Amino acid sequence: MEASETQTNNSWLALSQCLAAGVERVSSSVVAIDARPRVRTSGVVWRPGIVVSTDHTIRRDEEITVTLGDGRSLPAALVGRDAGTDLAVLRVEDGDAASEQGSAQISDAAELRVGHVVLAVGRPDPERGVSASFGIISLLGDKWRTWRGGEIDRLIRLDLAIHLGFSGGALIDAEGRVLGINTSALARGAGLTIPASTVDRVVDALLTRGRIARPYLGVGMHPVALPESLRSRLKLTAPSGLIMLSVEPDGPADKAGVTLGDVLIALHDAPTADTDDVQAALGGCEVGQEVKAKIVRGGEVKELTIRLGERPGRSR
Repeated sequence: MEASETQTNNSWLALSQCLAAGVERVSSSVVAIDARPRVRTSGVVWRPGIVVSTDHTIRRDEEITVTLGDGRSLPAALVGRDAGTDLAVLRVEDGDAASEQGSAQISDAAELRVGHVVLAVGRPDPERGVSASFGIISLLGDKWRTWRGGEIDRLIRLDLAIHLGFSGGALIDAEGRVLGINTSALARGAGLTIPASTVDRVVDALLTRGRIARPYLGVGMHPVALPESLRSRLKLTAPSGLIMLSVEPDGPADKAGVTLGDVLIALHDAPTADTDDVQAALGGCEVGQEVKAKIVRGGEVKELTIRLGERPGRSR
């Protein structure tokens, strides 16, 4: 065997051993959660006695069981959930037992680069131990907002398989440090990771208040093109607005006088050409705050004041 071939084989063996050691290092912090019919989901012991998982996989609010790495099954209470970031926080009732397993070693995802080798680690079947999926970081981006209004500190898209039961598990680097929580629910056809900084922020809020209050208008909207003649007559700069397809009875917009067929063209004087613009405008607002909305109704521009309500939780 040539020296170069031997060196290549040794490099692959070293990488393989490094990745296996990383999985072993994090395995005690990755748990199985029984909180939905038939299929368990994964979670991570984020802090002593505190387990983080994904909101979409925690289908029950009560009678939740967490199976630790040593095989012990313990009852857990739901602290709170945030559909916007797809995170749920549980408190293991025997916190000392969970603490014995050790909290995950968290790493800052800010140092990630496209092409970095990573592993998704889950525990969908506690009788078989942890499972892992190998891949790379395929895309990185700046702060973004989910379709449910949650703010994620960084876009981390994965080129690896998020197997059934892996959501709520950990994304780790080659040294076994946890970069964030994996989810299959925030983007179609791609696995994403909620970075550790976002997880910390949501955990802090849910431990303090049990919920994350997000403002909303209480409407269903869809982009619609504005005729050139209308734009010219009303001196509008944006080529489109958002037509009201539904208005929640007694919701914030309904109370302000918004009706079906109105076209929203601005919030806080910022044009609203699509729903992302609305999310961006509401991002810095608080529940109960008043916002100025400009709408087109009957060919004329009207200004309404909407007092923002709190987005209701998702029913289960």
